[in-house]
Amino acid sequence: MRRLSIRTLVMLAAIGVPALAGCGTQTTAARSDPGTAGAERIIRAQRVMCPTPTHGRTGTTLLEGPTFDAHGKLLVVDVTAPAGEPKVLRVDVRKTSAEPVYTDDRGAYTSAQFSPYDGRIYLTDFAHGDIVTLAPDGGDPRTFFSGEVDGAPMNPDDLAFDREGNLYVSDSRGMSEGRAQGRVVRIDRTGKEAAVLADGLAAPNGISFDADYRGLWFSELTQNRISYLLLDGKGGVSSRHTAIRVDGGVAQTDSIAVDADGNLYQGLHGRPAMAVYGSDGERLATVEVPADAADGLESATNVAIAPGGTRAYMTVSGPAGGCLFAFDALGKGVRQSNGG
Repeated sequence: MRRLSIRTLVMLAAIGVPALAGCGTQTTAARSDPGTAGAERIIRAQRVMCPTPTHGRTGTTLLEGPTFDAHGKLLVVDVTAPAGEPKVLRVDVRKTSAEPVYTDDRGAYTSAQFSPYDGRIYLTDFAHGDIVTLAPDGGDPRTFFSGEVDGAPMNPDDLAFDREGNLYVSDSRGMSEGRAQGRVVRIDRTGKEAAVLADGLAAPNGISFDADYRGLWFSELTQNRISYLLLDGKGGVSSRHTAIRVDGGVAQTDSIAVDADGNLYQGLHGRPAMAVYGSDGERLATVEVPADAADGLESATNVAIAPGGTRAYMTVSGPAGGCLFAFDALGKGVRQSNGG
């Protein structure tokens, strides 16, 4: 998620005008990222449509959390949408049309995903620390989780579900102060129990299970690194290590998706592109917006790969608006590459 001051975000969200400008500790040696030099594969994405313009009241727009519903339509969240304007949209990528799904006068939603447990849509409200859930059609809004975890409020950014429907959330607490106070938090599927799995993190952002659900990949925005959290199968952690260091230049690590082959798609805040890695840390490709289509676009925050296929849609935003760009992924889409 592209970031700015949480204090500013909370203040604006409280009056119905949320705004966002920009949304660990190493334990082992990390594989160095070779960057974009050499023989790395370049994948050119094609523009599909721009479903959101820059909002007059917030002065920005930011698409995030793409996730396919059961009918093949793509849901996206507009993080900076003011009160009364759609905060969740449903996009028909074939017809290049979009329709509103949900809005309210409070939330600044940074991710969306369908639960494998109850089939509902789950949204993270970065500004207020809540996780909100909706019926698949966007109705019946409920607060699934709110409040402190281990004595501290959350700034939930992205989320991932395990097979049983428990939630794993990247908590960017401390980001606006520049302090490594972020966490990875596990919330059971009832919303009644929450536990910190990792702390001392520098603005954790993307989070996704690996292809086998053995562990979690998560990124830290202000350290440009991706770490791996091996789980013990009982709701706890076996180990944690820094896995990849991303040479992003002016760009920072945003959201993460994983395809059926275990490849990681790392969104970049500050550049309309995504870096693709193998599970061994090798840089496999860069997905780029072509130069003639990149004017006014600053960040490629997230991606969804069509379940069972390889067609991928990444959310790209900037002063030109919030757009969707399509490309062919290296592997097929699975739950880990469908929202978060």
